[in-house]
Amino acid sequence: MSKVILTDETEVQLRFSELDPMGVVWHGNYLKLLEDGRESWGKKYNFDYLIVYEHNIVTPIVHVTIDYKESLRYGDVAVVKTEYIDSDAAKIIFKYTIYRKSDQVVAAVAKTVQVFLNKEGELQLFIPAFVKDWKTKVGLKSDTTRKENNTLTI
Repeated sequence: MSKVILTDETEVQLRFSELDPMGVVWHGNYLKLLEDGRESWGKKYNFDYLIVYEHNIVTPIVHVTIDYKESLRYGDVAVVKTEYIDSDAAKIIFKYTIYRKSDQVVAAVAKTVQVFLNKEGELQLFIPAFVKDWKTKVGLKSDTTRKENNTLTI
């Protein structure tokens, strides 16, 4: 059985307001590009913020890494490739590649980690049931159910 890879690509036209005084996209605006990537990915795979919120869960980002490779400039079209990294932990992990559409040059690579909080802001240590169901629907998990053994062996 081949491994399921959930990716999406979205294009973003870079605007003048996103530049720094050197005429390149300001480094902080790459976070917005990552957000654009997550939103596009979520719509494609039916796992967007509104669906998560309907289950009384929010998913704040707790970790971001961005490695900047090349500059993007005003008028460039950035392509944000977003890949979901499946995890057995109660986390949502994405990898990103941001590249310039015109010449395919990679401008940045990034990773984000999100956690699950309930509506009271309490960290959820286990993957919510609706997320497990979603993983089964998209083929990340088998739909066969195994009984969990809750005994401790010493």
